[in-house]
Amino acid sequence: MRPTLLLPLLCIGWALLGVACSVGLLPADTWWAMGAALVLVSLVDAWRVRRLAAPDVARDVPDALPVGVQRTVTLALDNGPRTLRVDVHDLHPEAWAIEGLPRTLQLAAESTTRLHYALRPTARGDAVFAGVQLRVHSPWRLWRRSHSVAARQTVRVFPNFAPLAKLAMLGSEQASRTVGAHIRRRRGEGTDFHQMRDYRVGDSLRQIDWKATARMRRLISREYQDERNQQLVMLIDTGRRMLARDGALTHFDHVLDAALVVSYLALREGDAVGLLASGGAQRWVAPQRGGGAIDVLLRASYDLQPQPVATDYLAAATELSLRQRRRSLVMLVTNLRDEDIDDLLAAVRMLQQRHHVVVASLREEALDAVLETDVHSLHDALRAAATARYLQQRSAAHDLLRAQRVSVLDVTCAQLPGALVERYLAIKREGLL
Repeated sequence: MRPTLLLPLLCIGWALLGVACSVGLLPADTWWAMGAALVLVSLVDAWRVRRLAAPDVARDVPDALPVGVQRTVTLALDNGPRTLRVDVHDLHPEAWAIEGLPRTLQLAAESTTRLHYALRPTARGDAVFAGVQLRVHSPWRLWRRSHSVAARQTVRVFPNFAPLAKLAMLGSEQASRTVGAHIRRRRGEGTDFHQMRDYRVGDSLRQIDWKATARMRRLISREYQDERNQQLVMLIDTGRRMLARDGALTHFDHVLDAALVVSYLALREGDAVGLLASGGAQRWVAPQRGGGAIDVLLRASYDLQPQPVATDYLAAATELSLRQRRRSLVMLVTNLRDEDIDDLLAAVRMLQQRHHVVVASLREEALDAVLETDVHSLHDALRAAATARYLQQRSAAHDLLRAQRVSVLDVTCAQLPGALVERYLAIKREGLL
């Protein structure tokens, strides 16, 4: 229990009254009487606030929240038989962006008051609401007493799944274009039979089913689709390279969002999708297909965080080779540096014995910005030269991978989802698996 600002102000007024008494403007008995009254009033007010029960509080917040998306939280305060004035603050996770708190409310007796505020999660993983902090003001506003009420509540913060919800409303090709993939015209036909249909201008003679044509007395074509029931494994780096930031999110957050996008589209194509996180935090999800697989991937990866440790690419390749025996498309997403190339080359050679490997190497947007900036000083020139030298070494490392027949994507975080989807579709249409 602590005094409000009003009580020190009254004490200051009483002290000034004492000054007036000391110079003979007021009798001393008045000062003593006012002091006794002030003490009595403050003690009675303190006794009354200690008898006031804090209102019951219930928090309405979803169990799962997307990172970086603002959501509304409701606090319902159920008051007892006395009118209360309270300061309300929800003990939300630290560093989250909040609008609408703290708040001072006047609660009527025997009433339920609802308070709404907005929050925006800034990091994935499990987040804890420790309770709700209430400060109940005394009836005469001289004291306020703190209460911590409401149960401790844990919520899960997932990657932003709003893009996945939008993709669910689109066809496969339209969804692919939405994330920035440039779909190339198919060369030839798919390998899996899809359906019979009427002949269309432009169909090749090989597509015509002559037996069905004879039965129907009109030209009937076979329609094929890309082979289904293939497997995609996302191998994502959780080491120190992924701690870099572009904008408000780390590279790992961008990588996880892009991995979920390409996984969702692969599942819609009828393929099975798995995930291996290696480097810092470790996680394995065996390839599986079906509409529920994306939920499995979300739950398995939402709390993954990059760690300030070096990534052992060879160890990751060994683990994946032991866990994934069937031939798959392996998409390794990392931030490649020239000092990593020997380890990565050994890992890629191991994976290529059974799998088709794609390496996506993230490039910081700041590097492109440096090269596009005009040079006005020696400092600018040195910075541009160092950046160009770094990018040259990075390009040389990529060339070494390409010499091993590895598909390499040199992209920024913004380009990553479209590049992954585009390469996935190209590999399927070319029948490389």
